[in-house]
Amino acid sequence: MVTRTTEVEKLLTPAEVASLFRVDPKTVTRWAKAGKLNSIRTLGGHRRYREAEVRALLSDVI
Repeated sequence: MVTRTTEVEKLLTPAEVASLFRVDPKTVTRWAKAGKLNSIRTLGGHRRYREAEVRALLSDVI
């Protein structure tokens, strides 16, 4: 018998990430393009960021 656990990972928008770091959303997009922050693309082409990764980066900054 195989059991599966489905974990839904919270994804943040560029505006939500920008709010946490107190920067402009375009800065968050630049970080993603530079490879400083990994992003996921939605089917519509929008960027989303894993909350756990953002929180880890935020704790390194503070």
